[in-house]
Amino acid sequence: MSNKDKHSEKEEQINQEELENQETQAAEEPQSETEATDTDKVQEMGEKLAELNDKYLRLYSEYENYRKRTNLEKADLLINGSREMMKAILPVIDDFERALAATQDEGVSLIYNKMIKILEQKGLKSMEVKGEKFDENLHEAITRIPAADEAQKGLVVDVVEKGYYLNDKVLRYAKVVVAF
Repeated sequence: MSNKDKHSEKEEQINQEELENQETQAAEEPQSETEATDTDKVQEMGEKLAELNDKYLRLYSEYENYRKRTNLEKADLLINGSREMMKAILPVIDDFERALAATQDEGVSLIYNKMIKILEQKGLKSMEVKGEKFDENLHEAITRIPAADEAQKGLVVDVVEKGYYLNDKVLRYAKVVVAF
């Protein structure tokens, strides 16, 4: 090999080394910027993930509360859905009771008893209030009369109109006469 060839080979080698050094430097500089950018991106993504997870948990709990509330409303509707119908039937029951008191007809008595049994199966229950202490949460005082003795004061002495419960909630307040 001639000196020229050796010299050009050395130049080539030096040029190649410089090129590699430049590439290495170029690769290292952006890497440090890239590493910093990647760290920022990872941190940013972590914050976004935490925020989205929080939103998800809030939305999920909100949905669960909605579902529970809706189920309770449905259950209440099923239990007390017949409330207005029962209220409309109460005057008919009152008329039946007056007819029974006036006639003592067995046919009317059978029909009345059947109807009462069906209504009781649906949750209707009459209030037994005569002789009980007056309670404004259950009774409506129509009038007051003087008590025959001290023990009778504040007690219900007569029932003008029966009160009823529907599934243990007051459907109609009992209209009563109270001793004072």
